Order: sequence, then C-alpha cells, then structure tokens
Amino acid sequence: MGFVTPDYGTLFWMVIVFGIVLVILKKFAWKPILKALKDRENSIANALSSADKARQEVKGLKADHERIIAEARREKEDMLKEAKAVKEKLLTEAKGQAEVEGQKIIESARQQIETEKKAAIAEIKKQVAELSVLVAEKVIQKELKNKNAQETMVEDLLKDIKLK
Repeated sequence: MGFVTPDYGTLFWMVIVFGIVLVILKKFAWKPILKALKDRENSIANALSSADKARQEVKGLKADHERIIAEARREKEDMLKEAKAVKEKLLTEAKGQAEVEGQKIIESARQQIETEKKAAIAEIKKQVAELSVLVAEKVIQKELKNKNAQETMVEDLLKDIKLK
C-alpha cells in the first residue's frame, strides 16, 4: 500500500484513534487549554489596560510638564521685567544724584568765583586808593611849594566844606 492511496482499514482505525484522542483531550486537556487561553486573554487585556493607563499618565505628566515649563517661563519673564525696572530706577536715581552733585559743584564754583571776584575788586580798589593818595600827595606837594598856592587851596577847601 502506498502513501498516496490509503487503505480503508487504516483509515477506519485512524478515525477511531483520532476520536479517542479527541475524547481524552476534551475530558482532560480541553478545560486547562481553554483556561490557559482565557488567562492569556485576561493578561493581554490587563496589559493593554495598564498600557492605556500608562499612556494617560504620560499625557497627564506631559501636560503638567508643559504647565510647569510655561509657569517657569512666565516667572522668568516677570523676574526679567522686575530686574529691568530696578535697573531703570537705579539709573534714574544715579542720574538724579549726579545732576544734584553737579549742580552743587557748579554752585560752589560760582560762589568761589564770586568771592574771588569781590576780593580782587577790593584789592584793586585798595591799590587804586593808595595810588590816588600817592598821586594826590605828589600833586599837593608840587602845588604847595609856594605860599600863594597854599592859601588858595586852603580857601577852596573851606568853601567846599561850608557848601556841604
């Protein structure tokens, strides 16, 4: 007999053995196999559920992360604005203080110049007075060399004194 055309007797016994094996498998192995398949299905479903939960947590964490980054950026911007405001305030105060100090220096210089000017004018007046006295003394000495000139001058001085 060949492998291509089976014998009916062998075929009959193969069907019977297959049926017996099927009954034995159904009685002893079918329930554990179905239980294993069910357990496998449940574990896959649990894994998918866990993966979905993890995906949702990752989305939540990502949203939290983005919110924290946005908040940090906002805080950074606020700090930069505050730092700029403080810088501007300090610059304004420094400029104002420098201007006040400059005005004080200018005023002090003006007062010093005025004081020195008054002192110079007083010195010039003193020198002019001394020079005038010296010139007058010389002129008087020259004019009073003769007796007539002396009498005329005394009379003129007396007239001036009476008029005033």
